[in-house]
Amino acid sequence: MRYILLPIYRVWFYILMGIPIILLFPILIILTISEKTYHLFFMVARFWAAIILYGMGFWPIIKRVEPMEKGQSYMLVANHTSMTDIMMMLLISKNPFVFVGKKELAKIPVFGFFYKRTCILVDRNNPRSRKEVFDRARKRMQDGVGICIFPEGGIPEEDDIVMLPFKDGAFRLAIEHQIPLLPITLLDNRKRFPFEFFRGSPGKMRAQTHKAIDTVGMELSRDKARFRESVKNTILNSLEKY
Repeated sequence: MRYILLPIYRVWFYILMGIPIILLFPILIILTISEKTYHLFFMVARFWAAIILYGMGFWPIIKRVEPMEKGQSYMLVANHTSMTDIMMMLLISKNPFVFVGKKELAKIPVFGFFYKRTCILVDRNNPRSRKEVFDRARKRMQDGVGICIFPEGGIPEEDDIVMLPFKDGAFRLAIEHQIPLLPITLLDNRKRFPFEFFRGSPGKMRAQTHKAIDTVGMELSRDKARFRESVKNTILNSLEKY
């Protein structure tokens, strides 16, 4: 039965992704013409994310150690296991942020058009692309917009691998710009909507936001590696606990 129902469930996910974008297309075009209107686009994106998650039968539950400070730019980092990670991150933060993500997602019909216009795309096989990502991220943070990076840089393919090693980018940017970094654990996304085609189900989708880490006074040469591993262990310990 699952080989019949799960393909339908997958198709429904893409319908939920695409229909709101098509209906709101003229408005979204206007809101993405300038970076000055990005905060309005971000509000629409959060509404879009809610439609998808609730429409799929997921029930988001966000537990916070502390509230996010209104108007503060954060470096958001989380474990990465599912396409629904994007939607969940949008629900978690009311403070506008932009994603740093792989360029391959820009190929998804309808979604990819606005993903390309609003996110910072990285080609991991191109060293020049990685430098351009840092330059764009710096500019957006100078404009008061936060950044969201999944620091694993990919998805664990084996079930027994909980997380991949973290890359340096998010931690380097947070230290360079002295902005707080907010670790986030996505607890159920892999179970609810994994990349494996014939797996997934409706149900609770929990997230845990941890205490924001102040980077004021940190230095790249002295603190980056320790900072990176500390954040990874915070998220990993939360995953293993639940």
